Amino acid sequence: MEVIRELPLDQVMLGDSLRLLRMLPTASVHCVFADPPYNLQLKGELRRPDDSLVDGVDEEWDRFTDFAAYDAFTRAWLGECRRILRKDGTLWVIGAYHNIFRIGAILQDLGFWVLNDVIWRKANPMPNFRGRRFTNAHETLIWAARGQDSRHRFNYQAMKSLNDDIQMRSDWFIPLCTGAERLRNPHGLKLHPTQKPEALLHRVLLASTAPGDIVLDPFLGTGTTAVVAKRLHRHFIGIERHPAYAEAAIGRVRRTEAAPDATAHAMPSRREQPRLPFGTLIERGMVAIGAQLTDRARRVVAVVAADGSIQSGSHRGSIHQVGAAVQNAPSCNGWTFWHVERDGALLPLDTLREEAREA
Repeated sequence: MEVIRELPLDQVMLGDSLRLLRMLPTASVHCVFADPPYNLQLKGELRRPDDSLVDGVDEEWDRFTDFAAYDAFTRAWLGECRRILRKDGTLWVIGAYHNIFRIGAILQDLGFWVLNDVIWRKANPMPNFRGRRFTNAHETLIWAARGQDSRHRFNYQAMKSLNDDIQMRSDWFIPLCTGAERLRNPHGLKLHPTQKPEALLHRVLLASTAPGDIVLDPFLGTGTTAVVAKRLHRHFIGIERHPAYAEAAIGRVRRTEAAPDATAHAMPSRREQPRLPFGTLIERGMVAIGAQLTDRARRVVAVVAADGSIQSGSHRGSIHQVGAAVQNAPSCNGWTFWHVERDGALLPLDTLREEAREA
């Protein structure tokens, strides 16, 4: 099998996913998003009362009736994705009850390390026509690192900002793809039965990638992953076996404009920011030698020494050590515990640290 020496960045490749995955070089992409065939059962909630399938999902591509065959297929493409991922890369895979549990077990067998399962709650789910089951109103995304020792990227602050400065939860309430976003064929019918909304991929890529990263989608469909990647200044590699879907994906990508450079960058998390010791604030004159630090309630006081240590009673050490000692606690974040007075108001040391970083 010939290995591609130069990555086909920002391209849609037409062909069999396994064959093309095997041609990509090892450890070459930062993130994989996969929306594989769903292993649809022959009779489920996707059938109408007359037993015809909804949305035309009766293609052989989407109907594995042999679990062993589906498992072998899943193991093969997941294994290739793990080979292609960089050491600190992550994989997202989405599915419904038909297949997600089998996929989850297989990816763990292959060595992936599950970080989260995310529930996509559909604001406008397809109704259950036969009335014999609950309306299937969600799909599950598994987010996994390449291995347990991976230092995976998570843009925590970006997710918090996206959610009105509240920690992002693992249940996402996002509508199905509708309106102008939904692609249709010349007859006005949905071009792809499971086209994913761009809002879903926006959240996935913003959470786990950075501008310039390479995102692989081995089952690209009509190109949602590629479109969002381009908009967010990520590179993409898309694989799609259906010519009509690949053509639609290429057209969508061509019509998509990348966001302005400055707006494509997520807010950095604290652990991505440069380390700044407390002593730097003393060196820069932002905290004076001999200044008094206090907690928010002014119950305890510490004095700042020239070497960056502080002393409170018999306790002397770093802002973290002394903060823990005066509270009789196992640990303390001295940046948020200790405050300094400025113009009659108490400011946490963390505020001064941010000022120093921006200076």
